[in-house]
Amino acid sequence: MAQAQGFGRKYIKAFFKGFFVAVPVTVTFLDRVACVARVEGASMQPSLNPGERQVSDVVLLNHWSIRNYEVQRGDIVSLVSRLTWLPL
Repeated sequence: MAQAQGFGRKYIKAFFKGFFVAVPVTVTFLDRVACVARVEGASMQPSLNPGERQVSDVVLLNHWSIRNYEVQRGDIVSLVSRLTWLPL
């Protein structure tokens, strides 16, 4: 019985070690390299969501190209407002 508890603790400890490594790596990747976004609405028609479809498109946002100024004519650029509203 004591050996089974030690066996379970070993896997829980390994899980938490992996978790505390994977979360910062994933967050850094999504912030600095690329992330997935959903495009909804008529603002990007006819390039994305063509016609009157009710299905949203999923796109990969490449942060790396923007940081290296590799934007070319015809590329779709997504802007995100990072403005924080403060209470008065």
